[in-house]
Amino acid sequence: MGLLGLGLGLLLLSVILINWGIKMVIKIWWRPKMLEKKLRKQGDFHVLPYKIPYGNVKEMRELGMKAKSKAMQLNHDIAPRLDPFLQGLTTTFKKPIVMWYGGIPNVVIMDPKLVREILTKKMEFKKPEITPTMKFFLKGLANIDGDKWSLHRKIINPAFHIEKLKGMLPSFMVCCEEMVEKWEKMIGEEDCVELDVLIEFQKLTADIISRAAFGSNLQEGNLIFALQRQQGKYFLQSLFSLTSPWSRLLLSKLKKKMMQIHREIQVILEGVIKKREKAILSGSGDQKDLLDLLLKSNFDEIENNKNNKGMSREDVIEECKLFYFAGHETTANLLTWTIICLSMDPKWQDKARKEVLQLIGKNRPTFDDLNQLKIVNMILLEVLRLYPPTSLMRTVQEETKIGDYTFPGGIMFTIPTYLIHRDPNLWGEDANEFNPDRFSDGISKATKDQSCFFAFGWGPRICIGQNFAMLEAKLALVLILQHFSFGLSSSYAHSPHVSITLQPQFGAQIILNKI
Repeated sequence: MGLLGLGLGLLLLSVILINWGIKMVIKIWWRPKMLEKKLRKQGDFHVLPYKIPYGNVKEMRELGMKAKSKAMQLNHDIAPRLDPFLQGLTTTFKKPIVMWYGGIPNVVIMDPKLVREILTKKMEFKKPEITPTMKFFLKGLANIDGDKWSLHRKIINPAFHIEKLKGMLPSFMVCCEEMVEKWEKMIGEEDCVELDVLIEFQKLTADIISRAAFGSNLQEGNLIFALQRQQGKYFLQSLFSLTSPWSRLLLSKLKKKMMQIHREIQVILEGVIKKREKAILSGSGDQKDLLDLLLKSNFDEIENNKNNKGMSREDVIEECKLFYFAGHETTANLLTWTIICLSMDPKWQDKARKEVLQLIGKNRPTFDDLNQLKIVNMILLEVLRLYPPTSLMRTVQEETKIGDYTFPGGIMFTIPTYLIHRDPNLWGEDANEFNPDRFSDGISKATKDQSCFFAFGWGPRICIGQNFAMLEAKLALVLILQHFSFGLSSSYAHSPHVSITLQPQFGAQIILNKI
């Protein structure tokens, strides 16, 4: 009986191992090869050969690390530093490219018509879950799909209405004025001071999102930001764990760390949300910040639609996490790149300051004042063109047609905005130069009769917070121009790199002068 039991046990183990082996062969060889064959049939694609098991990730990472090991020249041609592997391919092959992220084909789309079609079809083209760790990092409106996305968008929309943003302007103003006052004290009796504006703007936007979005104190906000930043680092590590032979072990360790941070953030936000819900339901809540508006909209949705449960507590927490990250990170980066660009081109800095002083003087800008600033708006749009927050990614699970192409299910699409925004066929021969004049007649006329400005996305999923971010950035820039002139420090090293969003790798050191 003992020998029989041992034999059956060995037989069962053999069956399990064979079954596992077959699944692995299908996953890392047969299925990628079938997808490669289908994509090659398109004819008009350059399909890189699939390499077991990492695809092109190893090459991408090695070239990327080499490019990021040193600063680049002081210009806006950042593609060779951001992704030398992809930049080399797009320079060599003037047609759609397919590269491999592990066993998943990644189709690089740069044709604006195809990009708009992908971004418009929200039901077919969904946000990919690149790694299992994504759910611990960000799971709000930016990374959900289907009916849930539609419900969340409907509930959140009222919070970002222009009239609501006007009511948040005083909170923005307090934060910006505190920053200006701090900078003036730093200069003191000296002629100038050196400071890293990336750090300064991260503090500013942390303060703004804490006050204007949640009414919470800065200490509480900073704790969430610190946790979110650590979560972002772990998430990036999880993306590159694919190149390691111990990827499962690394992912497991990262998941545990991210789960712990996820729970810490949940506890903090749940406390804030519970207090606010109680205040609203008792009739004493009237803070008019983003959280207040979101919760009231959610209560209205539940009351008006008896078959709809609205957003759950967990859903609200995830949207708050997204507010914190997106509202903090992207605007801080936009302001940082704007100061860098205006330091590199003092002529435009002077133009912007002249416009501000002529229209507003040294007065506090009003909402209407900010909307009248044409040159400031042109500058911010040009910075977003050259330094967009991130590239866009989508995936399809079933066979899908766009343009003249038919794609099999199970593939990813990458839309490299920083490359599209630099295409001379779309933007002219000066596509790599800082020239805000191209936006003098608005976004629609900035290119050669094609809509190809994707800094905030496109279509139904266009960034819901774009007006919030632009209002925040305009106000901060106006107050800076009213009080200071600035230029790059000799310690500044031009080093754009992607760390979830596009930011300077070694900081943004400038010399600040009081005027």
